[in-house]
Amino acid sequence: MSEPLRKLGFLTIGLFDEADPRKGHESTLEIIELGERLGFDSAWVRHRHLQYGVSSPVAVLAAATQRTSRIALGTAVTPVGWENPLRLAEDLATVDVLSGGRLNPGVSVGPPMHYEQVKHALYPDTADVEDFSYERVRRLLDLVRGEPATDFGGVEGFEVFSHRVQPHSEGLGRRMWYGGASLRSARWAGENGMNFLTSSVVKAEESEDFAEIQRSHVRAFRSHHPDGDRARVSQGLVVIPTDSATSDQRARYEEYAAKRLPRTASPLGPARMLFAPDLVGTSEEIAERLHAHAGFQEVDEVAFALPFTFEHDDYVQILTDIAEKLGPALGWKPEA
Repeated sequence: MSEPLRKLGFLTIGLFDEADPRKGHESTLEIIELGERLGFDSAWVRHRHLQYGVSSPVAVLAAATQRTSRIALGTAVTPVGWENPLRLAEDLATVDVLSGGRLNPGVSVGPPMHYEQVKHALYPDTADVEDFSYERVRRLLDLVRGEPATDFGGVEGFEVFSHRVQPHSEGLGRRMWYGGASLRSARWAGENGMNFLTSSVVKAEESEDFAEIQRSHVRAFRSHHPDGDRARVSQGLVVIPTDSATSDQRARYEEYAAKRLPRTASPLGPARMLFAPDLVGTSEEIAERLHAHAGFQEVDEVAFALPFTFEHDDYVQILTDIAEKLGPALGWKPEA
């Protein structure tokens, strides 16, 4: 059995119709508001470029700061290959200030998806020299944590200039997360004092058992982190409780999971990416499977991922069941 769940969160992609993008973005904000009312500890937004999902989580979460007061707000994750670290540091600090210190930025490294097709629009003059390694995240961390961005500072005429990114939000540097799928990423995140997001996809490096791989990543991260076993890890599996679902919803949920199940049978592609099965069933059934999951046994925080392509009412039902049924079955209690 695992330890009682301490923090309960959820993750949404924020899909929208190209002909009416406001409706989808409004739905995402309403879901975050609902999460706060239900007692969730955190709400996370996926980052999708050139797709019909949230392309600017920082802007969406800035709006969410003005419609919530307690729930932590995160990105899971922002691929920094699309970002200028200094400008991103400014945006993150600004949203953190607006939220009262509730922002939890999650990031990852690597070249942008479909880089050969997008690089001329993204980096027309520097595409071949951009650095997409861990160093790009290290630059972001340093800037968020208050390291100097320039050797120029002081008063010039009527203007005052700072050596470091402004606003500086004290504490944000300790709330930076790394979304990793490999042992190397887990170790790097630990060595650099970040928190660790582990999701429903991992690299099958030392095994083909998803849960065992995830457990090894969590342990590797903590073994390299200054806080050791106290270092924060959040697990992000797809869970779909059906306690209050209609018969139509249950049928659609089961069909959705069945279509995605074949990809979980073995590692895929040259990188040997391995996916976790979606967990569909009553909260009691899902809790039993999670308690037996080697990865879940290592954590006391989760950010359960909402499935793609569902309707707003589906997400309301799923979140309500997670908060009222599944969370308590895992030992979670909302903060007073």
